[in-house]
Amino acid sequence: MLLLQNAVFFTTVAQLRDLPTDSLAEVAFVGRSNAGKSSAINTLAGRTRLAYVSKTPGRTQNLNYFTLAPGKYLVDLPGYGFAKAPEAIKGQWEKLLAPYLEGRAHLAGLVVIMDCRRPMTDLDCRLLNWFAPTGRPIHVLLSKADKLSRQAQMATLAQVRAALKPLGEQCSAQLFSSLKKTGVEECETVLSRWFDQKTES
Repeated sequence: MLLLQNAVFFTTVAQLRDLPTDSLAEVAFVGRSNAGKSSAINTLAGRTRLAYVSKTPGRTQNLNYFTLAPGKYLVDLPGYGFAKAPEAIKGQWEKLLAPYLEGRAHLAGLVVIMDCRRPMTDLDCRLLNWFAPTGRPIHVLLSKADKLSRQAQMATLAQVRAALKPLGEQCSAQLFSSLKKTGVEECETVLSRWFDQKTES
């Protein structure tokens, strides 16, 4: 069985002091609201309702932890770009999200979900430029690839890879479709390598 298909909900963290203490390695998922983050997590885990899928942007307000194996976690982070969220909640998320991404020693890498029809938005670029200096790996999942023709998919992938190149060799990208279940094994290969590298270091 693929590692991600072992995912079981573990806990929701609203404050940094409540982060799991037994963690060896964590892979975090983040994306602009409505980019298809929850659907991607569900597809990778082989479930339909592991991560909450909502038509309302910004429903994920905390860090949601899923156990993959002892000491190995998938972490579902709050979406960004949630224009309808109250300012107080935005501030609360920023106080949780930024310190986690900057300071969590067990973070093995960051998966950034982007809608392949609208990749590398200003918010995406700001996140990537802010996080890349940490040196941790970044993998971009270009979700909803089924919405584009094969030619358009490949053009978008090339465009995104070219945009990532200045950020360093730790950045990679792939096409992904929750509807067609394409890209699952490619993503699993990348994340399994991250987990192995983190637990062996």
